[in-house]
Amino acid sequence: MNIVSTTPGGFHETDAVIIGAGPVGLFQVFELGLLEIKAHVIDSLAAVGGQCVELYPDKPIYDIPAIPSCTGQELTDGLLKQIEPFGPTFHLGQEVTVVQKREDGRFDVETSLGTKFITKTIFIAAGVGSFQPRTMKTEGLDAFEGSQVFYRVKDPAQFEGKNIVVCGGGDSALDWALNFVGKAESVVLLHRREDFRAAPASVAKMKQLCEDYEMQLIIGQVSGIEQKDGKLSELRVTGADGVTRRVPLDMLLVFYGLSPKLGPIAEWGLDIERKQLKVVSTEKFETNVPGIFAVGDINTYPGKKKLILSGFHEAALAAFGAAPYIFPDKKIHMQYTTTSPKLHKVLGVESPVFD
Repeated sequence: MNIVSTTPGGFHETDAVIIGAGPVGLFQVFELGLLEIKAHVIDSLAAVGGQCVELYPDKPIYDIPAIPSCTGQELTDGLLKQIEPFGPTFHLGQEVTVVQKREDGRFDVETSLGTKFITKTIFIAAGVGSFQPRTMKTEGLDAFEGSQVFYRVKDPAQFEGKNIVVCGGGDSALDWALNFVGKAESVVLLHRREDFRAAPASVAKMKQLCEDYEMQLIIGQVSGIEQKDGKLSELRVTGADGVTRRVPLDMLLVFYGLSPKLGPIAEWGLDIERKQLKVVSTEKFETNVPGIFAVGDINTYPGKKKLILSGFHEAALAAFGAAPYIFPDKKIHMQYTTTSPKLHKVLGVESPVFD
């Protein structure tokens, strides 16, 4: 059973601390577990799943091997089920603020809630770091955040039957605008220019729906808002022609992307390149600080591709790279979950009998 620690401020001595509870951080638990290494997982969010759950819980993912389609929430749920045999402890809603090397080679780790660890290894799986959606800078708009203005969709049902304006020109904006066509009372996509950063198929589908009068596209920028009876009632949108139009709405969804911030990670003595952690080699994805590994979107190396499946691969090699720090006198042998009785025991499954 996975354990969520409810006692911030405690002390833990462990073999591994994983920073980040997104899909790659969760799979890191699995790969360490196969080597009989128990992990504590820390995340600044209040729930596991990282960006997949926080920003796109219902958005389909199509490139997970052997899973033709799943949502971010379904992927997270599956990973939690997969790592149950290893009983990781989750420390949620707290950020790692201190990482210091000890004289004995281990690390002191401390969080924003005062939880302290001594650990032999650290795995940074923090995605893009401490991220915040880029907000719309329009006077008076922040008063409606959480009631009529949203930067992420947690409950799609609350937008059904509403007049929605979706701002942005990337995949998130197009995906959600298309998703709400036929569910919302009306959908207006608002983008500052004619060019889009979204998948061409999504752009083509959006334009076809506009031609069919199923939704509307407006090119322009929000220059102000109107209120009625204490509620956001209209946007003032100024187009390239200089004309300002009023766009009525019930709900405003803004997808201007994420503003990644490394936060305290930038102070831990790690090599950083464009807000990402450089790894020494792709053999074990270790940073320039021995014993600290970086996996997933947080790392960078020649040929890096920001894909979940790439992060899974990195987590597997990082686990093997970390094993010598945890078991210095033990030779680590490569074993397969299909045939290894030892791994079957670790996973709590019965070994198959082959004729």
